[in-house]
Amino acid sequence: MFIALLVLGVVVGAAYIYRQVVVKGKQCTSKAKLNGKTVIVTGSNTGIGKTTAIDLAKRGARVILACRSRQRGEAALADVKRESGSNQVVFMQLDLGNLKSVRSFAENYLRSEPRLDILINNAGIYMQGRTEDGFGMMFGINHVGHFLLTNLLLDRLKECQPSRVVNVSSLAHNFGKIDFECLTNHRALGLGTSFLEVLQIYSDSKLCNVLFTHELAKRLQGTKVTCYSLHPGAINSELARNASTLTHIIMKPITTFFFKNTVQGCQTTLHCALQEGIEPLSGRYFSNCTVREVYSKAKDDGAAKKLWEITERMCGLA
Repeated sequence: MFIALLVLGVVVGAAYIYRQVVVKGKQCTSKAKLNGKTVIVTGSNTGIGKTTAIDLAKRGARVILACRSRQRGEAALADVKRESGSNQVVFMQLDLGNLKSVRSFAENYLRSEPRLDILINNAGIYMQGRTEDGFGMMFGINHVGHFLLTNLLLDRLKECQPSRVVNVSSLAHNFGKIDFECLTNHRALGLGTSFLEVLQIYSDSKLCNVLFTHELAKRLQGTKVTCYSLHPGAINSELARNASTLTHIIMKPITTFFFKNTVQGCQTTLHCALQEGIEPLSGRYFSNCTVREVYSKAKDDGAAKKLWEITERMCGLA
């Protein structure tokens, strides 16, 4: 009996420490105020994007909620205004799965907003399918849409420098690969639909985020625009909202105990957007508010350049 209680005590203690140290993680320590600054957060109607927007609005920033759904975006707008106490929050419709929408958003933004100090490419999707432009869904939304948006807004970021681009990636990028033949032939990172195949394609899209950041930093050398990619942690959010009911049932106890809430999950995003002195780390990858080393495939100059050039052609920038 004593041994059983001792084992139970050790297990409970270890679980508590895990939640406090690993799940909770570090917090962004920057006290930066953002009065007079403007920030775009994509996918900010829910999850860590919404929580990020609330924090930035509390710091005095003018925050643009860039979301696909007008109904969800306007509901989030009311929430962010209420929770931040700021009226400097604006909803602008943006469908990253539709390049026409991305171009329209950029045109409207550049016409109506004089500043852009921080661009946070937060939106992401976990599901198979095709975008309006015929791209694989995760390639099109997680990478191509953000690639085009960033490039269309780069001149404004340069005008307002020092400025930053923050790309929300994932630890999953470690398991990713870029099949350039599949990209060229099918405009997708993969064609499978099984659980493991979809997970692989998601990982591939997150590797695209890291490689995009790596190449973007090279192209921004000589400017005061810096960029960072990051893993926010395993988040109890709506990313997998399109997964099956069975998957949700299985995952519920795991996500509740072992995953971060959205406040904990937005800390590394805030760190990359705000932390003073990280400019020399432009192009690098962060996790738990700390710069991390990545595998060679995630900093492969040739692959990053090739992905950039292919994407550039696909979205009509070349």
